[in-house]
Amino acid sequence: MNRALPSRTLSVWIDRDPDAVYGFLSVPENFMKWASGLADSLRRDGDGWVADTPEGTVRVRFTPPNPFRIADHWVIPPGGPEIALPMRVLANGGGSEVTFHLFRQPEMDDARFAADAAWVERDLATLKRVLEAAGA
Repeated sequence: MNRALPSRTLSVWIDRDPDAVYGFLSVPENFMKWASGLADSLRRDGDGWVADTPEGTVRVRFTPPNPFRIADHWVIPPGGPEIALPMRVLANGGGSEVTFHLFRQPEMDDARFAADAAWVERDLATLKRVLEAAGA
């Protein structure tokens, strides 16, 4: 039987319209403007995407643009299982709530999971700065 992975949901409120926030997140090229935890670089490779990370080159796939503001992405390390990184953009007040669901991978200890969560929080803060500056 498969075991559920422990997880954390992290979020940030952004003072921008949800469709504008989702429009930015739905473009893979924009990830390098805010997601430092994803990779050092991200480039198109045929009909997919590859990213250069300290652990080597990984494949990345993104949810196609959709009316539900779902911005999930998946990282596929060489020889490893695919890692799901679910994201959503929700209307909240006059702005947007961006949620990121982080799953603790089986090989992660408590310290590594906490460090990954802190990294995602920094990246979400960067996303907020980038989008709010663009909307000013």
